[in-house]
Amino acid sequence: MKGREFYQADAVAEEYEAKRFSRGGRLIDEREKRAVLDALGPVEDKRVLEIACGTGRFTVMLAAAGADVVGLDISDAMLRQSREKADRAGVTAELMRGDAARLPFPDDRFDSVLAMRFFHLADTPASFLAEMQRVSRDQVFFDTFNTPSFRSLYNWALPMGSRLYDDREVHELLEGAGLRLERVEDDFLLPYGFYRKIPDSVAQGFRDADTAVGATELGRRLASVSYWDARVG
Repeated sequence: MKGREFYQADAVAEEYEAKRFSRGGRLIDEREKRAVLDALGPVEDKRVLEIACGTGRFTVMLAAAGADVVGLDISDAMLRQSREKADRAGVTAELMRGDAARLPFPDDRFDSVLAMRFFHLADTPASFLAEMQRVSRDQVFFDTFNTPSFRSLYNWALPMGSRLYDDREVHELLEGAGLRLERVEDDFLLPYGFYRKIPDSVAQGFRDADTAVGATELGRRLASVSYWDARVG
């Protein structure tokens, strides 16, 4: 998987949220959290697994909403950040080190399985998606970075690059994993990197314009991000 060593560095884990979700990046954080909550619906007492939980943004959010949630990540440094966040929030979540390619859970263990900011790093997305399907009783939710989109323009500048997907490839992956697409949402005509570079004071204006253009057919076709909500069976 791309970035395995990169994301295990202490400095990367400590600076992860400050670099990505400050300034205009705040709008990215808010949108991603809303996408997760909209997809999973009421989560109280629901068994949820988050793969590649990183700093625990979603794991802690779901635990606070009443989910019985497990956060799994390959990086000890990221998991330390997750535990600190859970402690500050006063919530309980099981946080464990593990490999998404070999999930340490029995079949149908969770009601919902999600992976955010993960598939752009996946070298074998079909195998990862098959594992997510295996341990889920009902729902699999994930996001992708897309092509064609403006994401392609700065992809070369990222530390390990990103895997970009088109609709056809994702539909084939879902079919191969035995998953049925329930809903897909496309968003962010302007790429994430743009929002992270602009001040918060002007970010909302760009976001409003982005959302308006993104609602058109052309905007949907050029969206940088898609949120995929699928069902088992």
